[in-house]
Amino acid sequence: MKILFTGFEPFGNEERNPSMEAVSLLPDLIGDAGIVKAVLPVERLRSLDMIRHLIEVHRPDIIISTGVAGGRKGISLERAALNIDDFRIADNGGNRPRDLRIFNGGPDAYFSALPLRQIEEALCRCGIEAHISNSAGTFVCNHVFFGTRYICEHEYPSVKSGFIHVPYCTEQGKTDLPSMPLAEIVRALTVAGETAAQSQICQLPD
Repeated sequence: MKILFTGFEPFGNEERNPSMEAVSLLPDLIGDAGIVKAVLPVERLRSLDMIRHLIEVHRPDIIISTGVAGGRKGISLERAALNIDDFRIADNGGNRPRDLRIFNGGPDAYFSALPLRQIEEALCRCGIEAHISNSAGTFVCNHVFFGTRYICEHEYPSVKSGFIHVPYCTEQGKTDLPSMPLAEIVRALTVAGETAAQSQICQLPD
């Protein structure tokens, strides 16, 4: 069993991105699953090029993409990805698409292939604030969420993928906004990976 975790580099006016930092701090093994860690560029086209390369090289069974949702409380387990790019700000490559489909001919949306309710319950049992979210936005996070699901559905149908938003980390010093200690974000992603792996094992044929 192999799980690919991805985070994003900093973007906008931020010097840090807790998704990148948390993924880099994950253990190399979660349960019996080997962990592959990668940082994606906050650029609409390059991000999916890198995802495709990572899948080809590492052949993961599960992909858990992560990003930061500043202002949200707790861990957001994203339910749906929309086939739309509508960027409020430019990405790190200067791209700012409006009302642009990610894949022409693709469905309007994909649901996550991760066991979201099981992950939510596991996180809550560990005392970690978490909830299922119905909006991953329309920026690069949603782009990667939808694009990864599209790639997996069409080229790697056995690979399960989904997206998790994390809040700002406390270490960023944003005292006026919700945050979570970086170590707690790492623990949350570890629990999510462990739960997803166990669910995948349970679904495998005898």
